[in-house]
Order: sequence, then structure tokens, then C-alpha cells
Amino acid sequence: MHTLSVTTKRRMEFVDITEDVENLVRKEGVKEGVCVIFCPHTTAGLTINENADPSVQKDIIDHLARIIPYGAGYTHSEGNADSHIKASLVGSSLNVIIHKGTLILGRWQGIYFCEFDGPRHRKVYIKVIRDQ
Repeated sequence: MHTLSVTTKRRMEFVDITEDVENLVRKEGVKEGVCVIFCPHTTAGLTINENADPSVQKDIIDHLARIIPYGAGYTHSEGNADSHIKASLVGSSLNVIIHKGTLILGRWQGIYFCEFDGPRHRKVYIKVIRDQ
């Protein structure tokens, strides 16, 4: 298992971790298998989405903020209930197929760490599983 450190700079942002995950898969030397990516935080998540146009990430962040606004009278006392809801909707783990030593992602796809309660120092756990 590998641990990837992610430092975020804003309350809500997407950090492209595709290259980091690809490098770990190459380092493992796995030709066929699955890469499991897990976020152990309740106010952050992971997603796969377009990485060719950064306006896509901005649109997702802006619309999540609009439908789940910060400080909208939630009962959670820490003041970050919106972050918990956003993280639950996005999800905390991904599985990506490895074929011929490469992550199988669509032409425009990238792997993103989704921060909803930053800035913070975060961790992402990555497990590369070899086919038998």
C-alpha cells in the first residue's frame, strides 16, 4: 500500500492526482490488475472526470456550492456539514483497471482529489492489486 500526501490551498478544490497514481502503478510493475484509491477523510473525496478543460472542475465545485451551500443552517456543530454532504455525494474510493501496465482511463479522464473543507494536508491510500 502507498500513501499519497495532498496539500490543498482552498476550501473547495479539485487536485489532479492522475500522474501520481500512474507513477505508483509503474513503480509496482503490475501489468494486469486493479488500482484501488481510497480517501480516509469525511470532508473530502475522489472522482474521475475530464482533465482537458479546467472549467469542468470549476463548474462542478460551483454547482455543488450552489446546491449544498456553506453555512445553510445545518445542525452539525463544527460548521462544515456542507463538506460532509459533498464528500458523501462524490464518494471516497475508486477502482481503476490496470491493463498492459497502464491505468485504463478515457481519453479525457483524470483522477481528482476533491477537497471540500480546506485548506488542509490530506492523505490518499493507494493499493495496486495484481491479477493472479
